[in-house]
Amino acid sequence: MATPLSSDPSLAAFGSSLTAITLAELGDKTFFMALILAVRHRARWVFIGSFAALTAVTLISLALGYGLRELLPQSLVPWLAAVLFLSFGIKLLIDAQGMAANAATEEKEEAEQAINTAESSKAFNTAWAVIWEAFVLVFIAELGDRTQFTTIFMATAPAQVFSFGGLLAGTLLGHALVTWLAVGAGKWIGQWVNERLLYRLSGGLFLVFGLAALSQALS
Repeated sequence: MATPLSSDPSLAAFGSSLTAITLAELGDKTFFMALILAVRHRARWVFIGSFAALTAVTLISLALGYGLRELLPQSLVPWLAAVLFLSFGIKLLIDAQGMAANAATEEKEEAEQAINTAESSKAFNTAWAVIWEAFVLVFIAELGDRTQFTTIFMATAPAQVFSFGGLLAGTLLGHALVTWLAVGAGKWIGQWVNERLLYRLSGGLFLVFGLAALSQALS
């Protein structure tokens, strides 16, 4: 039995990953890092370093997800994806329920503190120095973040649900879009970010993914 997400795996992977990554990245610590760095340094240098870091973490995450998928019998893969999606969706909804109203402000303060610590010991004046600073800070902040788990979990889905090419393209476009917004209009957008709403939307999206994977497992 076909599922709504599996009728066109490439299109489903692209649209789903683009939406999931955009929701996960908006208001995230890496978003505010790119925003703050772009205020202090040239925006295009910050974009290059930040997006390079997000691309690196994306490739690592996809490798982990696909590696996990390949280790298991194919008959278990849809069940694994369903469990991961549903569990992650429920966790996001629970986290949203207990989230403080100023959660986005806390993320921004943590990002600013990390940047201040990095810049306290040396000046970042050249293009390469700023690119490297953005790369290192964003790479470290992204490891273990909910965006990385989002990518890993989506990569565990069967190929009939999400294709690799569509997943890679949608994930990278989502990162590029949010990073561009952060360095270009982040100062304005950051004032309107509602972390609780974003968590709820992400949680609901993963419940949809989980139901689609469960339907695939039962077919």
